[in-house]
Amino acid sequence: MVDAIIYCRVSTNKETQETSLKRQEEELVLLASHYQFNVVSIIREQASGYDLDRDGILELLELLKEKTVQAVLIQDETRLGRGNAKIALLHCILKEGVKLYSISHNGELQLSESDSMVLKIVGMVEEYQRKLHNVKIKRGMKRAVSQGYKPEKNLHNLGWNSGREKIEVPIEEIIRLRKNKLTFSEIAATLRGFGYNISKATVHRRYQESQESIDLEEQ
Repeated sequence: MVDAIIYCRVSTNKETQETSLKRQEEELVLLASHYQFNVVSIIREQASGYDLDRDGILELLELLKEKTVQAVLIQDETRLGRGNAKIALLHCILKEGVKLYSISHNGELQLSESDSMVLKIVGMVEEYQRKLHNVKIKRGMKRAVSQGYKPEKNLHNLGWNSGREKIEVPIEEIIRLRKNKLTFSEIAATLRGFGYNISKATVHRRYQESQESIDLEEQ
């Protein structure tokens, strides 16, 4: 049986909108029953569709990340959001391999030609961002090695345990790479290439902390 989430939204907190919210829920429950879906959650919220910072929509996206839901039921695509927010949310939901069903289409949601085109462009951009990210990692690693960096000697846990995410941050390697004139972004990319889940901001912060510690020792 297909597990599904019902998502209902109205734009304001006015009492008159309560009726619309309740009607959406009732109609979507009937739609789920028609397709014999197992409704695991019903999300209701009163918020602007232009706003991405919504408790309900964030809850929906979190549930989809668990990969246990196969369908989302909505009144129509504008219930998810308006303008750019709608496109962004459609992309996030469809990327999870989840199908959208709507009352307006009395079944699976049919995207407009313009929405389909924009989503294709968004997908292409995201793919190129991934490629650029990988190129950046390779560039950082290559530059580090050319500067005398020896990962097999300096990085620990590169044996059978190398596939696991490393929590600890190699401060000495950050300092070493910084001395070799790598930017904080390149250092982060290099370390991620070796399995360290670390951001540019974290690299910068830990480097600053190390320098402050050195300064204190010298005082």
